[in-house]
Amino acid sequence: MILHDKIYKKTIHIVTVLVLYILLLAIIIAMVNIFETIGYVLLQTGDFSQVVYRILTIFVLIDLFKAFADYDVHERIRLTYVTDATILIIMREITVMVYSQDFKFDILVVLSALLLVLSLMRFISIKYHPNDI
Repeated sequence: MILHDKIYKKTIHIVTVLVLYILLLAIIIAMVNIFETIGYVLLQTGDFSQVVYRILTIFVLIDLFKAFADYDVHERIRLTYVTDATILIIMREITVMVYSQDFKFDILVVLSALLLVLSLMRFISIKYHPNDI
């Protein structure tokens, strides 16, 4: 039984480290992509909303990187990191819809309500942390 636990932990560690390297590579590629898009904006052939979209995407990648790095150390997923990443994804989608001016009111209301629920969930998870009880 102990051998199975060691194999499981080693496998999870290897997968987590592999995902961390992939996320790091994605962040580096996204940064290069942002500078390329800024160049297009300066040449007036690109759209500034793409820069904003790509910057928000980097924030999501950084939050996912933080969640996986924390999991590798503590061997548990913290609710705040997952909630933060989800909040950033929703904020990114709302921003893209508003910048493109191609949104329906009902979709915007649903995403805003989801953002409110996730924000409340994050607040409650911080206020009533398991270590504080």
